[in-house]
Amino acid sequence: MMGIGWGDINLILVSYGYILALILISGRLEGVLGLSRGSARKFLHVMIGNLVLVVPFFRWPPASVIIAAPFILVTVLASPYSPIPRLRALLGGLVDLTEEGHHLGLILYSFSFTLLVVLFPMRPDVVVAGILPMAYGDSSAALVGRRLGKRETLNGKTVEGSAAMFTVSLISLILGLAFISTVHSFDLTQSLVPAVTVAIVCTLVEALSPRGLDNLAVPVLGALTFYLASGGL
Repeated sequence: MMGIGWGDINLILVSYGYILALILISGRLEGVLGLSRGSARKFLHVMIGNLVLVVPFFRWPPASVIIAAPFILVTVLASPYSPIPRLRALLGGLVDLTEEGHHLGLILYSFSFTLLVVLFPMRPDVVVAGILPMAYGDSSAALVGRRLGKRETLNGKTVEGSAAMFTVSLISLILGLAFISTVHSFDLTQSLVPAVTVAIVCTLVEALSPRGLDNLAVPVLGALTFYLASGGL
């Protein structure tokens, strides 16, 4: 395996800057644009998920772990479980978003991202299949369910939210796969059936998962589903 190069280092630094900017921006969306804290939290989920599109550009696969793993530490320090409470003041915007939602949500989300890039360092398509349905599909399910949901299913979820979860998960996944196919050569048409399967599985998992745990269950099961449905190669 070739070692890390300057291109990888520069991309890591850009990714860190992107994450820092998102944390600062997300914490201020409520006051600047009048968004609810829940909407600001979903904005952070979506935009952090976009980091998965950087993974195919690393020449040194472990670099993906370097951009994902530190976010676990950051979210722990911003949570009520922080071992250094004083540091929470330095992460004000992220603290506000963590307090509003499930305390473990962002931690599990960042852990899932890290786990997938560790398990599938040479399969960015599998990582994309795990992260994009969580980033875009779950966020859409929450927003649609909150505003338009009328028919409840399990765990307080709604039929309308689940429909949004399936539709947006599938669209975001196909677009994500199309994007990385320009970097890693594979037949996009052969990924369509696995993508539909992933969207179905992720929708069911999101509907059945207790609050917050979908941040772990959706990415992991979505990635495993795609891996198996695409032949496991």
